[in-house]
Amino acid sequence: MANPLLAWSEDGAADGPPVLLGSSLGATRAMWEPGLGALNAMRVIRFDHLGHGASAVPSGPYSMQQLADAVLQLMDHLGIERASYAGLSLGGALGQYLAIHHPERIERLALLATAAHFPDEASWRERAATVRRDGTAAVADGAMPRWFPEPYRAQRPGEIAQWLEMIRSIDAEGYAGCCEALSGFDARDELGTITAPTIAIAGTDDPSTTPEAMRVFADGIPGARLEVIDDAAHLVNVAQPEQVGALLAAHLNPGQ
Repeated sequence: MANPLLAWSEDGAADGPPVLLGSSLGATRAMWEPGLGALNAMRVIRFDHLGHGASAVPSGPYSMQQLADAVLQLMDHLGIERASYAGLSLGGALGQYLAIHHPERIERLALLATAAHFPDEASWRERAATVRRDGTAAVADGAMPRWFPEPYRAQRPGEIAQWLEMIRSIDAEGYAGCCEALSGFDARDELGTITAPTIAIAGTDDPSTTPEAMRVFADGIPGARLEVIDDAAHLVNVAQPEQVGALLAAHLNPGQ
């Protein structure tokens, strides 16, 4: 079988139920390290999105179907017919796409700090153009107030410097291509077709995907529920790893 397009890491129990973790735009699979131990009874596959980290960087624009096909290729490469999936932001949009268009491959679903539709399509295309012209450093500083609450940033300057470096390390074409995938994404009319048991997790201080906006998942996906985490912004799993890890473990591996 051909090598997959995506770079990945495996953690947890090799014989446990599989779960894939999809990261935010501008983040690598290292984003999931906080709280990862909560999933140690599962076979955890963290991957870098297409155009991110150590994954392949084809020329953009990308589509959500293209991002999903890369994940399905990785699953096939690893011999995983069906897995649970947790995704944050871009990773959450990709999880929705997989659950809607490939329901036979998704066992359970967790949607963190994401949206069924990312409004203002033109702004995403403008961001893609900016990054292609000036590199990902042009958008790194602006991401920090969205990713982390102000007290968190003030108390952890060294850690924030590492997150800034993560964004700057992302290939400009890969970041821009994923912006273009988000610009055309709209799953609002299809949420009702998702059959995978679903949890949505929002941060109280997230200015991008607010708890109010994320209520669309609890309202639109049959049986889904929304959990809101205090003192967390967009990277809710990083700000509150123990709370989020416990929620993910209970939802994704209910038989543990």
